[in-house]
Amino acid sequence: MQRSKVETYIGFCRKAGKLTCGFNAIAQQKKEVYLLLLCCTASENAVKDALKLKERFGCELLLSSRVPLEETVGKVNCKIAAVRDRELAKAILNNTDDNFISYSGGNR
Repeated sequence: MQRSKVETYIGFCRKAGKLTCGFNAIAQQKKEVYLLLLCCTASENAVKDALKLKERFGCELLLSSRVPLEETVGKVNCKIAAVRDRELAKAILNNTDDNFISYSGGNR
């Protein structure tokens, strides 16, 4: 199966060391979080935590709608990830497709 552009850019982030996985690791970041990625299988509490992080960093939040985030980032049981590169975050946002949708709250 061919990867989408978004998945490819997320892979670039991972290889460049600009992807942080897990709520606690992201919460420890002081700055430089440009995009948050949330898994479609995340619990309601994880969604609330992700929205708090979104407000704290002033960035966009994308929800993986079809493929679990753990498959995209290559980390088992990963429910949230942060992109810490401005240009890769822009590239991901400019190429969103049916697999990742913008999330601002409310029903999934």
